[in-house]
Amino acid sequence: MFSSGIDAVVPMLCVTLAALAVMGAEAFRARGEQLPLGGLGVVGLVGAAISAVLLWNRNAVSFGVVVADNFGLFVTLVLLLVALLTIMFSSTVVRRDGLPAGEYYALVLFATAGMIMMATANDLLVVFIALEILSIAVYVLTGIRRDDSRAIEAAFKYFLLGAFSSAFFLYGIAFTYGLAGSTRLDRVGTYMAAQSMSGNPLILVALGLLLVGFAFKISAVPFHMWTPDAYEGAPAVVTGFMSTGVKAAAFAAFARVFLSVFEPFSGEWAPLVWLLAAATMILGTVVGVAQSNLKRMLAYSSIAHGGYLLVGLVAANQVGKAAILFYLLAYAVTNLAAFGVIALLGTREAANDELRDYAGLWHTRPALAALMTVCLLSLGGLPPTAGFIGKWYIFSAAVSAGYYGLAVIGVLTSVVSVFFYLRVVVMMYMTDRPAAIAPPPVSAVAMAALVASIAAIIALGILPTPVLDFAAQSIATIF
Repeated sequence: MFSSGIDAVVPMLCVTLAALAVMGAEAFRARGEQLPLGGLGVVGLVGAAISAVLLWNRNAVSFGVVVADNFGLFVTLVLLLVALLTIMFSSTVVRRDGLPAGEYYALVLFATAGMIMMATANDLLVVFIALEILSIAVYVLTGIRRDDSRAIEAAFKYFLLGAFSSAFFLYGIAFTYGLAGSTRLDRVGTYMAAQSMSGNPLILVALGLLLVGFAFKISAVPFHMWTPDAYEGAPAVVTGFMSTGVKAAAFAAFARVFLSVFEPFSGEWAPLVWLLAAATMILGTVVGVAQSNLKRMLAYSSIAHGGYLLVGLVAANQVGKAAILFYLLAYAVTNLAAFGVIALLGTREAANDELRDYAGLWHTRPALAALMTVCLLSLGGLPPTAGFIGKWYIFSAAVSAGYYGLAVIGVLTSVVSVFFYLRVVVMMYMTDRPAAIAPPPVSAVAMAALVASIAAIIALGILPTPVLDFAAQSIATIF
């Protein structure tokens, strides 16, 4: 039973108000006032998290186009965690690199609001609007270091390819509206169920165009071209934010549209997603092995992890659906912590993101080396980490659904990926020469964020059952 009102938009409203408060506070900072801009963002995020918890099991609907069901709220909480950790990592980076603090924190919060809207949207046009809100904010964040030519180039490439993919997505919405007479997901779903045996080719056209739009945002092959350049050019903390938050929001909308609205046509789209998943896992892993820059390596790693998530989408059974949510949480805390370490080891003069820069890190910053090791082991899927549990359930779902070939590809690419993760570990521990540049000191706030992330990685690896049950209950409300 769904309740009606404005309750469903309260979490994103809290984040949006926090962003506006940051913009207002920036005006006072220009007059010499020292206001905690990051703290304002944290207050808004905590308020949004509390409202999301209070909305649990209420299935609130606002204006008929935003649905705060348990699935959307689970992803919302993941997104709020990503934004909170990003702000905690950013406190050092913004001050060190001289970034415009008001713009930076406001853009992070606006992007988060767009992500939440995307995860809870019940209308294709609202999905598109949310996609543009988060995309524009992330484009600007990518090039926020205006004196860095790589950042400007990365932002320009990201913007051009993003606009191209948005056109595909908008055409898909137009075709869907032309067929169903509505963009509301519940109404489109009713129409698709009635047309499941009609063989209307325009339905396949709409489905394909929407698939291209979503595939771009999750960096699926062959729509991944923007990812390595954007990840390398953006500040490391921004890269961590967009590699986790954008992927989580896009997968939430992807799952809602394809596992619910277009579920009657799964026989048509599942083989395409199977190919996307296989190509994404293989390319992300193979090309990642050849990288010597850690940000580019983690970019291709992010591509491969998008492929693993697509495996759960193809399986489409209860295990796979719950595994998608668990994997999004596990990947978010792991990847964000890894990019957090990279960001904290950089300086204003040098990014320190090459593999050689990590030589002997254990001797100069043992705590950061240990924390980075846990992140890399989790990304590689080694026990007892969250990454291992996430991959185990993803591949189990594929086997249960009969996709043995996809499961084999996933396992083999996971084994290969361990090589380039352990290569960093070997560089940090098993070399006698010190790091090329002495790492700068780390603030207490950033270190607390790192420790919390690592604790979550270990906890999810050792005691995953409560979160898995929680995820299964969440996704069962709509699928």
